[in-house]
Amino acid sequence: MGTLYGIDGALLERQYRNHLSGYLHWDQLAHAQDWLLFEKNIGAYVCIDKVALSRGELSILSNKASHGGKGSIIAIIKGIDVCTVSSVLLRLSRRRCYQVREITLDMAPNMEQIVRSCFPTAKRVIDRFHKKLAYEAVLETLVAQKRTRQMPHPKCFHN
Repeated sequence: MGTLYGIDGALLERQYRNHLSGYLHWDQLAHAQDWLLFEKNIGAYVCIDKVALSRGELSILSNKASHGGKGSIIAIIKGIDVCTVSSVLLRLSRRRCYQVREITLDMAPNMEQIVRSCFPTAKRVIDRFHKKLAYEAVLETLVAQKRTRQMPHPKCFHN
């Protein structure tokens, strides 16, 4: 737009950010580098997962009912350790935490601890991707055990 109207693009961007957007008066500006929390987006069915980016890992809590659309992000937190993530999620009101009936997560022990401490009444469900991985690992182990049982013992080959 700056080129179209003969205005310096950087100046236009600064003017929008500093005056028109309300960014400087945003209630989460002080901690936005470390975490964002949108309590009003919480619902009965949520999911928590970690995302690896080039600058580190993030923990993301989202509302499943929003299907990735507007209002789906509940929290974005820099890091995946239990203390960091729990300290942010415990800022949610107690009423909101008890509103969560079911939370989908992966099988990471840290995610399990976070969910137990922050959403004590929520039913924990393992996501489909990790269920499939666990099923395949168990199946592979069973097949390997069956093969070793069918093989004759090495002593049977001696004359």
